[in-house]
Amino acid sequence: MLATVTYNSKIHTIDLSKPLDISMPLRGDASNVNVWYVDHPKIKPHRDGDFVAKVSEGASINFNDIWFNPHAHGTHTECVGHITEEFHSINEHLNSYFFAAELLTIAPEKLGDDFVISKKQLQYVLGDGKRDAVIIRTLPNTGAKLSRQYSHTNPPYMLREAAQFLVEKEIDHLLIDLPSVDREKDEGALLAHRAFWNVGGTIRKHATITELIFVPNHIEDGRYFLNLQVAPFENDAAPSRPVLFEILEPVQ
Repeated sequence: MLATVTYNSKIHTIDLSKPLDISMPLRGDASNVNVWYVDHPKIKPHRDGDFVAKVSEGASINFNDIWFNPHAHGTHTECVGHITEEFHSINEHLNSYFFAAELLTIAPEKLGDDFVISKKQLQYVLGDGKRDAVIIRTLPNTGAKLSRQYSHTNPPYMLREAAQFLVEKEIDHLLIDLPSVDREKDEGALLAHRAFWNVGGTIRKHATITELIFVPNHIEDGRYFLNLQVAPFENDAAPSRPVLFEILEPVQ
């Protein structure tokens, strides 16, 4: 199923029948990825007295209750409402879902006791030209990311200057395979979040950050079109399913 997309005065072809899903699935047990010191997600049959909503236990339907936190339990997309006193909803501020994107692979560099993504690294790997979104895959990249327990591990993060550089490059949507663009324990500074959303200036309400993606190694760095599918929650963040489409030879 081929489609043509006009972007930046060029027409490109993509194959809609070959999506590249870069989200994490959510499982209702302790094998699920977990961050921020909360319990693992739960997916259990609804119970009402003696009634259990599970076909294998005599019900006519499967009817599960699901408990999870979007920030802690998998791929999610957040808006500036994540860090502001004023309420902002991802469902309100994200109202287009198809973007030109560039996938980058970066090995975070050592800085004191931390590993970080720096402005210099982004300058080195980010190509020229226009794009709306940047997707960052960090090294090492293994399937262990799908079940990693991140709490109290000080994962890699992005420096403020790197986030500011993306703003200067007119990147509106940042996707990353880490639990956060900021340090796990930073006393609430949230420097990269604040820089990317320009908190303190004209807030970039349309801009989004997607965390805890997973980009398999067989997907090569380069340009793609991104379909950013976000559950319509009236909340600062919601579960999301970013999907990439390889760009075929330009039509013209």
